Amino acid sequence: MKAFPGTPTFDQDANRTVWQEGMDLRDYFAAKAMQALVTQQDWFNGDWHLEASAAYEIADKMMEARNGNQ
Repeated sequence: MKAFPGTPTFDQDANRTVWQEGMDLRDYFAAKAMQALVTQQDWFNGDWHLEASAAYEIADKMMEARNGNQ
């Protein structure tokens, strides 16, 4: 599932219009979660791998809740 619809874009090299896919909903949720996590100075410790993993864990839970699998 996409967070944003795709858009047609003109490819000058190919001289044709191509379809650019939108962002995945899971990635969108993870980006929002990451944004919130890094602003929490008492929680953010600078370990980007840990922070990114946590953001995707949150995104996965959001996807489950969205699909009614709580």
